[in-house]
Amino acid sequence: MESSALTAVAPVLFILPFSALALLLVWLPLRLIIDIAFWWFALGYLVAGLALFWRPLQLLILPPLLGARPPNNTEEGIIRPLWTAIALANNLPRDRYVLRVLPSEDLNAFACGGHLVVVTSFAVHELSRRELAGVLAHELSHHLGLHTVALTIGHWLSIPVVLLARVGVFLQNVATAANQSFAQGSVVLRNLGTFVAALLHVVSWLFVVGLTTSDALANTVGRTSEYQADRRAVRMGYGGELASALRRVISLGGGGRPVSWRARLETSHPPARTRVARIEAMMRHPSG
Repeated sequence: MESSALTAVAPVLFILPFSALALLLVWLPLRLIIDIAFWWFALGYLVAGLALFWRPLQLLILPPLLGARPPNNTEEGIIRPLWTAIALANNLPRDRYVLRVLPSEDLNAFACGGHLVVVTSFAVHELSRRELAGVLAHELSHHLGLHTVALTIGHWLSIPVVLLARVGVFLQNVATAANQSFAQGSVVLRNLGTFVAALLHVVSWLFVVGLTTSDALANTVGRTSEYQADRRAVRMGYGGELASALRRVISLGGGGRPVSWRARLETSHPPARTRVARIEAMMRHPSG
């Protein structure tokens, strides 16, 4: 269990120094305006991220960020009875987690932030009640396994890294353009422009590498968490329903990949066929 927990937080530990460096670069010009020590600035950013786990704030921020909305009357009539049955089967209050619908033509659902379960409108209307129940049980399993906690923290820490990477690329392009346009008549200005462009390229490259590696680690952890959530759904008694929903994904030519953060909020999913095979094996050998 300790090894599993360490694996889950590995992407967070990896992105942490890159995030600290990005925050430092943001703080340097900011301190000219606001007299605040770096450690207070960094601590404030971390606390703001942790505040996202406060349910009212999370419901205020995350659904609009994801493009999700409350279910309409028709969707509520479909989802609510299924969710109530799943919650009762797990001895949970039915309103402990909040259901939202993402308008999308993708067949998908995901858990995020510690309180949200989001399902696409396509999944609500195209899946059978039985299949949708399996999907909802799987997403609840992510929350019960605390899979979304480290993921949410990791993405919050990656925001300044993404920002600095994009700013670095933009400034590099500006420096290159200025070097080509205005500095051709001066060797000193041309050399200075070349140096600045190269420096910005290195800085942006550093942040991009950190972000890409952290995402790769998160994807590896995500595949493991998918299998764990599948196993928990089987133990809940929803294995057949989930396998049937995954077969629908296969029939539509999908691989069970997430629908953006939208693309970055979610982890990579294993192939749907692999998940179906593992679920069926678990159902045949429950103690395996």
